[in-house]
Amino acid sequence: CFGAATKFSQLHLDADKTYEATVLLGVKTSTGDAEGEVIEQRPVPDITPERLAEVARQFTGEQRQVPPMHSALKRDGRALYEYAREGIEIGREARDVTVFELDLALSRTGTDQPTIKMIAKVSKGTYIRTLGEDIGEALGCGAHLTSLRRVATGPFEVSQCVTLGGLEAMDEAQRLASLKPVAALLPDHAPVTLDADNA
Repeated sequence: CFGAATKFSQLHLDADKTYEATVLLGVKTSTGDAEGEVIEQRPVPDITPERLAEVARQFTGEQRQVPPMHSALKRDGRALYEYAREGIEIGREARDVTVFELDLALSRTGTDQPTIKMIAKVSKGTYIRTLGEDIGEALGCGAHLTSLRRVATGPFEVSQCVTLGGLEAMDEAQRLASLKPVAALLPDHAPVTLDADNA
């Protein structure tokens, strides 16, 4: 966001978001993702497409979610992950989140352990790592995220993105043409045009 567009940036921090993630089953880590240490391994049961669809339904809709310790949430002016790195566990309150759409598909990524490809459209404040861990628990084997990519924020999708390399290769006019108008940030707002007296 540049210029006047910065006034509306909060709308997109609060917007719904869509993520693609890979969830490795049977292995739990200290952080819920691949950067943490392995803390538990369990055998993965046979998972049918029907069972996966059932779990997807279970985690779709409004729910309460406890934020992970390895997060940027602040407590007494410090991010939770700073406490976590010192081995300190801080109590966290569950918060209301909404999973609007959840698509789960079994896949293999060259490892012996089965993985799930997850696509989730969620409300602000939803932790995808926690969702992945919860799905692993529901399947009885535990899990952690091995990849995560945001593919949409509000009305903006990754297909509309320009890479830094692409931007560098453009001339100034092409770069300016790549910028969307401020109104693109306000698709749900009704335009009101004032006459001269009201203006």
